[in-house]
Amino acid sequence: MTNIYFASPLFSNMEKHYNASLVKQIRKTYPDVSVYLPQEQMEINDKESYADSKMIATFDTKALLNSQLMIAVLDGASIDVGVASEIGVAYQAGIPILGLFTDSRQQGADNPQKITALQDVAESQFPYVNLYTVGLIKLNGQVVNSEEYLLEKIQSYI
Repeated sequence: MTNIYFASPLFSNMEKHYNASLVKQIRKTYPDVSVYLPQEQMEINDKESYADSKMIATFDTKALLNSQLMIAVLDGASIDVGVASEIGVAYQAGIPILGLFTDSRQQGADNPQKITALQDVAESQFPYVNLYTVGLIKLNGQVVNSEEYLLEKIQSYI
């Protein structure tokens, strides 16, 4: 059985609902894979209970290292720091990574006004994502820009 580790921020209701919805689609599309979603691991992620940094790092790293594929949600003001750390672990372990970056500001890359705006300080019309972290993903996987394409690309890695 293929194990997939799903890395994403998991602290707001919006994040938890998005994660649950996307993982539900993955499980429906690929019923023979096991998806590890950290927010479902209540023994370590019940925020009303106590888990120290070493407990969390040990628990989630073990699950990540038992995976054959990592899915990393890159959306947000910046890549979640926990997700970025998990990307580093996956890269070092040789685990393929599929990054999901759906920011709509990626659109219009050929729009001359948007290109010209890059010359004006603080007027970039495009999103920024940390290039080192994205580089780790691309060295051992790829970044996709939609949930539909992510679902399709998983097949290449399982």
